[in-house]
Order: sequence, then C-alpha cells, then structure tokens
Amino acid sequence: MFKVFVDGQEGTTGLQIYDRLAKRNDVEVLRIDPELRKDVNERQKLINASDVTFLCLPDAAAKESAALCTNPNTVVIDASTAHRVNPDWTYGMPELSAEQRAAIAKAKRIANPGCHATGFILGVHPLIASGVIARNANLAAYSITGYSGGGKKLIAEYESAENMSHAAGESLGIMAPAPYALALSHKHIPEMKKYCELENTPFFNPVLGPYYKGMAVTVAIFGNMLTRNVGPQGLTEILAEHYKDSKFVKVMPFESGDSLLNNRLNPTVCNDTNNARVQVFGNENMMQVTTIIDNLGKGASGAAIQNMNIALGLDEGISL
Repeated sequence: MFKVFVDGQEGTTGLQIYDRLAKRNDVEVLRIDPELRKDVNERQKLINASDVTFLCLPDAAAKESAALCTNPNTVVIDASTAHRVNPDWTYGMPELSAEQRAAIAKAKRIANPGCHATGFILGVHPLIASGVIARNANLAAYSITGYSGGGKKLIAEYESAENMSHAAGESLGIMAPAPYALALSHKHIPEMKKYCELENTPFFNPVLGPYYKGMAVTVAIFGNMLTRNVGPQGLTEILAEHYKDSKFVKVMPFESGDSLLNNRLNPTVCNDTNNARVQVFGNENMMQVTTIIDNLGKGASGAAIQNMNIALGLDEGISL
C-alpha cells in the first residue's frame, strides 16, 4: 500500500488528484487536518511519511514544501511552475523519449508539465527531434482553453449567477473568447522552449474560452520552414512514428474529421481523460499542428498520476 499526500488539497488540481486516487485500492491517502493545512511542522511530517507527495500550490509555496522533504525515498511531484526548467528536477513528460520515461522512473523530484506547454511540446518536439523543423525556427502558437485552468477565482467569475443566466444573443464580454498574457511572457514559455530544444523563444498567444475545460494548442508551420519537402501527410507520419507506442497520445490521420464538430475544431474531445489528440491540418504551403487535451487531465492531474505510476514502477494507466 503506497502512502500519498496532497499538499494543497483544496485547489482544482489537488481535488482532481483526490478524485483519481479514490478509484484505487493500492494507495492510502494521508489527510491533513484542515486547520493545520498551513502548519509547516504538520505538512513536513506528512510529506516525509509519504511514498509520493503532490505539490498543488503556488510557486513560492511549492518551493517551500519541496525543501521540507528530507526522506530520500519520497517522490515529490510538483504541479506548479516552480521547478519545470530546474535541472535538478525531472520533467514529467514520458512521451518525449524512452530516455525521459526512464528518468521519470528513477526520479525523486518530478516537475509536472504546464497545460499549454503539454499541447505545444507534444505537437512540436517530434518535428524538431526528427530534423524536419530546424532548432532556430521562429514558431508561433495559440491555445484556446477552458476557464477551469485559472483556478477557483476565475471559475467563480465565469460561473457567477449573472454570467450564467444571460440570454442567447446578449453580448456579455465574458462570454467571448479572450486572448490574455499579452506581454507575450506566459509562464509556460520557458518549458516550451527548453524541451523542444528551440534556439528562439516561440510566440505564444493563449485564449480563454467561455467553457469549463478542454484545450486545443495550435502551432503554425509554413512550407519554407521545413528542412525537407514534406507536406501535412509527411508531418503526420513523423508524429505517428514518434507516438506509436504511447498509451495516451494518439495521432489522428490527416484530414480525419474525428476531432471536429460541424467542421469546426472541438477542443473538448479529450475531456475527462488523460488522452491527447495530435493532428495536422492544411496544405503543402501552410500547415498547423493541433494538440487537444483536457487541461485538467493530461494538462494537470492526469499527467501527475501518470508520473506517479511510472515513478512507483506501476502500469502508467492505472486510474486514468
């Protein structure tokens, strides 16, 4: 029986992790008294008593909690941004390579990827690794995401009685897609650049959608960016080869309509799963690679559980 502690159990990701752990009979969840959830000594005791601790905290608090762990056998999985490009932590995306999966299996400090970064890296990394896109390419991407990724405060804003009761046709600003992070310095960009091994920082524009969850991350690719003459079918084949043994990443056939709703891209098709759908659209001159995930699943709690399973030597799909 593995002992698991969630530090930051009241947040969206923490609650989702609890839901997934509740399906299992091989873990004992260590629970903290709500009145002691900010007590350093109590948290330290539970962290060091666990086989796995999930940090579902703001960055500064995650760094503080990580420092509390002195048990050399405890695996710490951080869902915050704090350690994602820290060389002392292992990046928790096993689909990068067989070597990355092996590193996660041995790691005691695992940084869970960001949701936007997950979509970007899954779509771009194999194309860089294959050499079909050069490392010095200037890439541009946008991502449409449900509002749940913003946490409790943003969820409450979108789900207020006033906003939820509007009539069809009313032009409430909150019900329109809203680009944000307009200083072009979104906190997921450093991991996008590092784990795709890009020389140049990608242009990234996230867009907040008026729906609960589901994410579609799209990267623009022009024919003159490619190092050899491959069109959308060729890019699809490169991606499919990279993910052929992946349990959770599925590359859709070129021109497949399975990710579409009335000929429009549906960012919710992977909701309530740990799956990712990667698909190429376009023509020989202009293409896009789009990755669809559940921003609370493969983009957060699902990936965290997957990393836990790998680190504990279990089937990575348990409770996913």
